[in-house]
Amino acid sequence: MPSPRPSQQRSGESGPTSDRRDDDHGALERAVPGLASPIRAAGFWTAVALPVLYLPLLATGLSSSLDCVLFLGLLVTNLLALYVGHAHRR
Repeated sequence: MPSPRPSQQRSGESGPTSDRRDDDHGALERAVPGLASPIRAAGFWTAVALPVLYLPLLATGLSSSLDCVLFLGLLVTNLLALYVGHAHRR
């Protein structure tokens, strides 16, 4: 009987993807062990608070190229903060 494809495996099973996820989670801890927790906390709270800055841009409309660049910059910053802060208090 052939083994199931990775897409058919259950998420609870251990495999290469879960090992890689554990390695990614520890990358910040290995790079700056003393600062990992404050960096993750700052990333988390930045990701929470940053969308407030979307409101004035969206309320006035993205009519100029500067508004569009600011909005995209905020969006990229928010995604980066989400990535860094996703493991805060886990």
